[in-house]
Amino acid sequence: MKTILVLLFAIFSTILYAQEFQGKAYYFSKTGVDMNFGGRQLSPEMKKQIAERMKSMLEKTYVLTFNQSSSIYKEEEQLDTPGSGGGGRWRGMMSSFSSTNYFKEIKEGNYYDQREFFGKNFLIKDSLPKLKWKMENETKKIGNYTCFKATAMKKVDELDWRNMRRGRGNRNRNQAGAEVKNDSVTKEKGEIETPKEIEVVAWYSPEIPVSQGPGEYWGLPGLILEVQSGRTTLLCNKIIMNSKEKEILEKPSKGKQVSQQEFNNIAKQKMKEMREQWSGRNRGGRRGF
Repeated sequence: MKTILVLLFAIFSTILYAQEFQGKAYYFSKTGVDMNFGGRQLSPEMKKQIAERMKSMLEKTYVLTFNQSSSIYKEEEQLDTPGSGGGGRWRGMMSSFSSTNYFKEIKEGNYYDQREFFGKNFLIKDSLPKLKWKMENETKKIGNYTCFKATAMKKVDELDWRNMRRGRGNRNRNQAGAEVKNDSVTKEKGEIETPKEIEVVAWYSPEIPVSQGPGEYWGLPGLILEVQSGRTTLLCNKIIMNSKEKEILEKPSKGKQVSQQEFNNIAKQKMKEMREQWSGRNRGGRRGF
């Protein structure tokens, strides 16, 4: 079965490449969140208010424009709704820690990630992450496309806020077992922690034979239409193939060029400065200033 898929992928890829095809895939992204906030008791009304304010940060729409060799993955801009309670400010801050303009060069094996971080523009250029996909014997329909399942273990970026969680403490370590097995360090209960790696489940369709997918995901014999990664799910709900209006896929060029690790170091330093400033304000407040 796998051999047949690979052969079909090669044949259709050659045909489509000769036709200089292009496509667009629209994805809806949703991230779950622990509304207990470390065990604190919140009223249903308070939880609802917090959920509404975080909605613009946790639910987004992206567009993947792709051809055989490259792709651009961008977030669709959304207007703040009345009563969002500062959702736009939250979205602006948190977008610094997640990609909104991601360009992949499949043949060269590079990606370019353009971000604005606290008023400064950065252009992250680095090698595409390569996941070791395991083909599974499961299929399902997504829209009109037959999709096949693939899984992989993915290292979690240290700034990936979507997978951050409050520590359960040592007393829960035996009960949690495999769930906390990959944690980078032992945390006290209530502290923020990030697992070292998480399982990624992808659904791809050989009917669209390109090695493309949303964001950092790629490397399967067909377009990835759904990704489940930690608490985040990306689901394709619309595909446009070979539109009369073609787009030129150009890599981002705006901003100071840095590697992913260099950007992470800059971000961590900025977060440290903000924590120190906030701590200083709290101490000042206790002194009556």
